[in-house]
Amino acid sequence: MYENKIICEPKWKSWIIETKGPLLTPEQCRMVIDCGRSQPPQKAQVGLNTPEGGVDTKKRVTTISWIPFQALPQLYNTLDTFIQKANLNHFGFDDIRITEQAQFTEYPEGGFYDWHMDTDVVGLHEPPVRKISMTLLLNHESEFEGGDLELLSPGRFKPMKQGHALCFASFLNHRVNPVRRGIRQSLVVWFGGKPFK
Repeated sequence: MYENKIICEPKWKSWIIETKGPLLTPEQCRMVIDCGRSQPPQKAQVGLNTPEGGVDTKKRVTTISWIPFQALPQLYNTLDTFIQKANLNHFGFDDIRITEQAQFTEYPEGGFYDWHMDTDVVGLHEPPVRKISMTLLLNHESEFEGGDLELLSPGRFKPMKQGHALCFASFLNHRVNPVRRGIRQSLVVWFGGKPFK
């Protein structure tokens, strides 16, 4: 089912990599969307490990659900195989594995997520520590406008294509710009392990 050729570039140590080709076919993306939509939807929250955590529409407007491991085991196997190779070739982190269920995310028109990091860099509240974040675009890029994933600073992004993924160190600051038209559907996966040394 998920037997696509998995390639990423470039071939040097980096905190940000993108897939050269799609990890999932359009049909596989549709399966993930259907699975995500079949799970209970939630209004996305921010800062769950902080006193100000919770739903904050000034920082994040999106709907999420969680993909159970048993629902799409081949998907999880594909993602794990990919990230093990990507970590070996690029990130070089110790003890990398999928540590939590994948997040199916829908950004409606006007939906966004302001600047944030995916990991607690102090490591006080989050064992295992998120080390690598992956965003995989599920719907076709023609179905929405805006919703660009920016890394580190405004304007630092590359338009994503359906089935392609962008992986980056979870401690990098990033955001999703407001969607101007349509709905942006993505899969977000975190890979982590023991705290950084």
